[in-house]
Amino acid sequence: MSVIYILLTMSIAIAILFFIAFIISVKNGQYDDSYTPSVRMLFEDELVKSKTEKPYKKYSDKILKKEKRTQ
Repeated sequence: MSVIYILLTMSIAIAILFFIAFIISVKNGQYDDSYTPSVRMLFEDELVKSKTEKPYKKYSDKILKKEKRTQ
């Protein structure tokens, strides 16, 4: 039973050490991303489709109106 207490204490101590190391690395800027903001404008934006409107509906309506006027 005493082995469980020893292992539990050691595991908590190791977890605290890893947490302290993580906090120090965040404060020092280890996880700052300096590359992505400079190339973000090169990535294409994803098109967001509206749930109520069909894609290209406005464009197709304009074409149909023009065809009706010309006939």
